[in-house]
Amino acid sequence: MNVRRHHISGIAVAAAAALGLGTLSACSSDSAAAGNTDKFDVVASFYPMAFLAEQIGGTHVNVTSLTEPGQEPHDLEISAKQTAQLQESDAVLYLKNLQPAVDKAVTQADVKNKIDAATLTKLEDHGDVEHEHEGEEASSEEEHALDPHIWLDPVKYAEVAEGVAKAFEKADPDHAADYKKNAAALAKKLADLDSAYENGLKNTGTKIFFTNHAAFSYLAERYGLTQEAISGLDPESEPSPARIKELQTEAEADGVTTVFYETLVSDKTAKTLAQDAGLKTDVLDPLEGITEKSEGDDYFQVMESNLTALKTALGAK
Repeated sequence: MNVRRHHISGIAVAAAAALGLGTLSACSSDSAAAGNTDKFDVVASFYPMAFLAEQIGGTHVNVTSLTEPGQEPHDLEISAKQTAQLQESDAVLYLKNLQPAVDKAVTQADVKNKIDAATLTKLEDHGDVEHEHEGEEASSEEEHALDPHIWLDPVKYAEVAEGVAKAFEKADPDHAADYKKNAAALAKKLADLDSAYENGLKNTGTKIFFTNHAAFSYLAERYGLTQEAISGLDPESEPSPARIKELQTEAEADGVTTVFYETLVSDKTAKTLAQDAGLKTDVLDPLEGITEKSEGDDYFQVMESNLTALKTALGAK
């Protein structure tokens, strides 16, 4: 392991605690900072994993993300430099089946602590979001992939956070107490976010919302909503003309007011559908990365913005 046991003064610890979890710096994208530091070096696959590592690790971790800000994570390709980052790290935190290139690189990397977030909560098959119609039925159940978008459900994200904390505690026992404390604070914030969503979306004029791609199935399921995606789980896939016509009909029948698009992929299809159906458009961010276009600077701020957008679109009372 590359961990250097490093004792921080009581004054420094108190100062860090006073700053609170919310003020942790963004994860590093500098390959020079990826490994061999005096801290517990964590390579995260993309933003939701990096955010967990920062929040739980606090001042004891050095976090590097394989996915740059503004980069669409599903299509990530791993460079030789990033492969070296993995080799030098103390732990890798990733979400299997979201980024095939990451899965391959992690399998090949000689890293002692490989933390797969997909094993820390239950993933579900939301195969129906692919919108199969007559004549397009999947040939086998295995063709449905398990939906990886667990971070958009605060309850599932909290389950993952708990598992990540336990992995950190085991891998870096000198700082286990701080990891446990930070994880408890994060769990409280996620519980508050869950309550805000539950209360905010309890009484709405409609329960159906349209999205660019099927990232929000867990969120919809948690809060009694129905997501209708223009595309399936792949944000780059093109919908059929029949699917567009189906959504136009449904919008009129079910009182849908808004077509949501996102920040990291093209909004062209969503805006075309909205224009043709006489609907509004707004951003519902799947939080796969934070950029200058994001409605907030971190996970919690963007999730709160998403809640505001959903309440408006669904006619919350």
